[in-house]
Amino acid sequence: MGSYVGEIAALSTAFCWTITALAFEAAGKRVGSLSLNLIRLCLGFVFLTIYLTFFKSRPLPFDASAHQWIWLSVSGVVGLTLGDFFLFKAFILIGSRVSMLIMATVPPLTALIGWLVMGETLTTANFLGMVLVVGGISMVILKRSEDHRQVRLSRPLTGILIAFGGAIGQAVGLVLSKYGMGDYDPFAATQIRIIAGTAGFGIIVTLLGLWPRIGTAVRDKKAMGNMSLGAMFGPFLGVSFSLVAVKYTATGIAATIMAIVPVLIIPPAVILFKEKVTLRETIGAVVAVAGVAVLFLLK
Repeated sequence: MGSYVGEIAALSTAFCWTITALAFEAAGKRVGSLSLNLIRLCLGFVFLTIYLTFFKSRPLPFDASAHQWIWLSVSGVVGLTLGDFFLFKAFILIGSRVSMLIMATVPPLTALIGWLVMGETLTTANFLGMVLVVGGISMVILKRSEDHRQVRLSRPLTGILIAFGGAIGQAVGLVLSKYGMGDYDPFAATQIRIIAGTAGFGIIVTLLGLWPRIGTAVRDKKAMGNMSLGAMFGPFLGVSFSLVAVKYTATGIAATIMAIVPVLIIPPAVILFKEKVTLRETIGAVVAVAGVAVLFLLK
């Protein structure tokens, strides 16, 4: 069991992100993506502080090096402020199921960033995996017109583009997290990322004069219930498990396992949100996840 710590953490991350995506979609439709992002990060910070106080005997990551603070903070702004803002906006526009499917592009984007920036090698199998991911996603977001003469989007273009923006933010954030964390504790590293992400949203809310909207969101009991659930399984457990995963196993293996969310999310989306999921969309989700597996597991 001990030799599979990273893989188990990655699978736990996938389940956590499935729960948090559904909870945040419900909350975001009530209070908006900006309020949702700031509040869920604050809740995540509280959960992490409690955990670190009781289990690590240090409530704040004062033992982190300057290198870790700098790069994990940058990662937090890129991944949690920018990436998650786009992702949660996409939840509202096109739903969590399709948004999380588009997030399956994170592993290919991560590989491309490594190739372009760090000179990492990409094999033929890697490119085949990318093609499968794009093909699977295309099966979901594209459809033929009634006369079968044209191909058009099945979801609003704005929502799709915003979801892709979230994927780019997540991919860059993941690369920066691994570089900044090193051998540091994953939960404390997540706390640094959340501190930076919260500061980023705090600046945005202040500049836009939206603090009254945050107050209204806090008083919405139903939204706060969903945000608390999402924060528990997202910024606290999900993000932390993802860092445990990349620490104890290869990034590619971790990313592949974490990418099964688009398949895991189909049953609850149908049951909870009464979404009509076609066979074509289900196959597309499976093909996209298979593409992630090919991308990283075949050499």
